[in-house]
Amino acid sequence: MELQNNIIKLWPDGIPGAIENRDYFEHAEYHDSKLYYIYRVTKPELEVFPAPKEKSNGTAVIVCPGGGYALLSFHNEGYPVAEWLNSLGITALILKSRLPSDKIMKDKSTGPLQDAQRAMEIVRKNAKDLHIDPGKIGILGFSAGGHLAASLSVHYDDTLYKRDHNVSLRPDFSILIYPVITMKDDLTHEGSRQNLLGEKPDIRKKQYFSCELNVTKNTPPAFLVHAENDQTVPVENSINYFLTLKNINIPAELHIYEQGGHGFGMGTDSSSSEYYWKDACEKWLKTNGFIE
Repeated sequence: MELQNNIIKLWPDGIPGAIENRDYFEHAEYHDSKLYYIYRVTKPELEVFPAPKEKSNGTAVIVCPGGGYALLSFHNEGYPVAEWLNSLGITALILKSRLPSDKIMKDKSTGPLQDAQRAMEIVRKNAKDLHIDPGKIGILGFSAGGHLAASLSVHYDDTLYKRDHNVSLRPDFSILIYPVITMKDDLTHEGSRQNLLGEKPDIRKKQYFSCELNVTKNTPPAFLVHAENDQTVPVENSINYFLTLKNINIPAELHIYEQGGHGFGMGTDSSSSEYYWKDACEKWLKTNGFIE
């Protein structure tokens, strides 16, 4: 692991399944000198935010910002999340994953999941250097980032690159905030599905990336949050994933709020901050022994 300025490059020796394209450039959008969005990721990496030494409890969380698999929304689903996790004594690692594109990937549907798997492999393999417990590494995702987090939770054992099979890629828990879960026609977020799978995905791809269809008894526990009036990602995405976990006795907790819409991130005055999902999540982490 090479750590420079708290940045870990995921693929220093070359990205598997990559297509060289010198006309494809990564782009970042700033507002008032603050990073808001990242587009066309070409250099996937982890940005590490170590927990304060006096608070550290050894837990770590990989954070997956949302953006419909078209961009990464760092301003409300990245940096504020790391700050909140640090306040709980948790080391946060924000994942800048590749966004699916036929221009730079032989199979764009697997690119983001490769990055999520690789991120977990690096974090768990280097737990000692990161001062974390290898048995307390979770993943947190918003919207399409929630789909990526859930995809890792159900497909962590699939071989998508030449990986170290001595290192488990299974998250110890997942936190899914208004996640895209399914690729089914009636409930998916069409933009996320089209960006990930193309305009006319075949049935096998839709089934593979419908996370609720791939849950097993080894899928990690989950904490889910959704607003009933979400007009972008139907609340049934979270409900169906929760019920699937419940039916095979995997610990899960689901919070559905009447208001909030979509994309509220860590909460704003006009959305669901009034519901304090962060407080509920903190209690869930304590109840399940991930933090003290």
